[in-house]
Amino acid sequence: MHYYLRPFHRPVYYPRNVYFPVYAHSLPRTYFRVYPEVDPTVFSESAESMQQLMKEASIILQKLSDSKEFASEVMKAAQQGNKEKVSQLLLSTGVHSGVKVDFNPDGINLNMTSEIEGKDCCHLTISLRWG
Repeated sequence: MHYYLRPFHRPVYYPRNVYFPVYAHSLPRTYFRVYPEVDPTVFSESAESMQQLMKEASIILQKLSDSKEFASEVMKAAQQGNKEKVSQLLLSTGVHSGVKVDFNPDGINLNMTSEIEGKDCCHLTISLRWG
C-alpha cells in the first residue's frame, strides 16, 4: 500500500463532559446571605457626637493658633513632663469632652473621645508638631 493512499485520521472532539463528567456536588453553589434590618440610629448619633468633638477640637486649635502665650505655656508644661498641667490648660479653653494628652520631643497628641449611652462611640486624634 502506498503512503498516499493511507486513510487520514483526524482527532475526534467530544464535549467536555464525555471525558470529565460534571457531577451535581461539584457545581458551585449560590449562597444568599440574609442581612438584618439596618437601624441608622446609633450611626447618626455617632456622627452627631463626632461633630461635637470636632467643634471642641476646633476651639483648642483656635486657641493654640491665636495665642502664642497659651501655646508656649502648653509647650513648657509638656517639656517639664507635667501631663496634668497640659490637660488643665487644654480644658481651660472650654471643652467638655475627655482629652487624653500624650507628648514627645517632636509634638503633642490629643485624643478626644465621646460616648453614647455609656458606650464608646467616637475617637478623634489630633497630632501637632512643635519640633
